[in-house]
Amino acid sequence: MSQNILFPTQPPNYPYSSPLPPADDLQFTQFSYSERGGSTNTTNTAYPSYPDTTSTYNPGPNGPQVSYYAAFSTGDYPDEPPLLEELGIRFDHVQQKALTVLNLFRPVDKNIMDDPDIVGPLIFLIALGGFLLLAGKVHFGYIYGLAMLGCVSLGLILNLMSETGIDGYKTASVLGYCLLPMVILSALYALFHLTGLDILSDGIPGLILSSLTILWCTHSASLIFVTILQMNEQRLLVAYPVGLFYIAFALLTVFDEVKDAASGKK
Repeated sequence: MSQNILFPTQPPNYPYSSPLPPADDLQFTQFSYSERGGSTNTTNTAYPSYPDTTSTYNPGPNGPQVSYYAAFSTGDYPDEPPLLEELGIRFDHVQQKALTVLNLFRPVDKNIMDDPDIVGPLIFLIALGGFLLLAGKVHFGYIYGLAMLGCVSLGLILNLMSETGIDGYKTASVLGYCLLPMVILSALYALFHLTGLDILSDGIPGLILSSLTILWCTHSASLIFVTILQMNEQRLLVAYPVGLFYIAFALLTVFDEVKDAASGKK
């Protein structure tokens, strides 16, 4: 019996082919037409229904916020930290450390510098230079140069004196925050200068007030250093170079050498 190669009478048997299911096992989608409105209701049991998870984000009736405030806040996004906090700028920590410096009778927490920052010291340095600028002194370069030299020198001295050691970032943070009383002194100096009462320039009141400010800054900085480095028995040794650091800032703030040179004093 010959077999037609072009038109076979039986389908070929492939190794991975599966037979078609019988007609009785085929599943068809059921449609039900409503009598009113002509709407259709389609029910398909082959696909399971999943819960709707798209309702967790609520942008509000007018969409996401587009404003300057939204750039520094979380907007409408849940569990999103503010932009300033992501950049390491936390004004609550700045306030806490500033209050520690201002309150002489407040005990210092040994973990106060576990999260050091440079935001507060930069604000105080800019404020110090601004108040001196109101008094006619352009000392921004002197202020930044003296601050850098003092941070490097005191960081080296403290690392030689202590067993645990301290990094430069933490040293700059402590010295910058304890500069706050000097900023207050510069504000008073600018106020008296603008009113025409230069009682703080090269006088007994200026000498007394600047001495008290130096003692205030030295007390706060040395107390924080000996607390975080556990050097209570060496506080006087720590206070001596710290006091010299703040004496230089007091000379820039109160004493007016430019005025003496203009008046012809030698």
